[in-house]
Amino acid sequence: MSLVLYGHPFSSYTQKVLIALHENETPYEFRCIGPDTPQHAAEWLRRWPLRKFPLLVDGDRDVAETSIIIEYLQLTHPGPVRLIPEAPMEALQVRFLDRFFDLHVMNAAQHAVDGALTGDPVKRQEGLALAEEKLERAYGWLEGQLAGRAWAAGPAFTLADCAAGPSLFYADWTHPIPGAFPVLRAYRSRLLARPSFARAIEDARPFRPLFPLGAPDRD
Repeated sequence: MSLVLYGHPFSSYTQKVLIALHENETPYEFRCIGPDTPQHAAEWLRRWPLRKFPLLVDGDRDVAETSIIIEYLQLTHPGPVRLIPEAPMEALQVRFLDRFFDLHVMNAAQHAVDGALTGDPVKRQEGLALAEEKLERAYGWLEGQLAGRAWAAGPAFTLADCAAGPSLFYADWTHPIPGAFPVLRAYRSRLLARPSFARAIEDARPFRPLFPLGAPDRD
């Protein structure tokens, strides 16, 4: 039985797993969760009632949480691109950066998205202000962290970059990376040009009107 991934192409966390699958050209079946596919939503919720996607199904095993899914893929469906280094200390750094992008970039941008989804102008502005404050701090730290590096943790593309791609993609839509951070802006451009992420971006392009802050006419 082939791998099955439940998610949505416009979801940042679904994209994170899609990048890993594309990097190693791992065969999988994608089951989009949306109003046109109620059967997929029903099966997804049966398997994972916490209502979070993506969810990976491998035979009789259900695997949730993006970082765990990518580690699971490396253990059970390895490919030529090793996304978590073998050396323990290098792997620890990759896992830290993975958490940084999820918690301090993607989750920061989510404050603005959540505020906009309420439809309340005051909550929209409050969410955007909080997102901008948190993202400025994250951008500043990343500018120094990424200096002299091709990818987040060094010369190799890793789990951390799978997290960075969609995180920085949507964060820059929420609060554009200032020109004062040229290293971070260049890194985001490299991520967008990476074939695995470029494919995810293109697959999600039809859904851009769903972005509650208004998707910019770029990328």
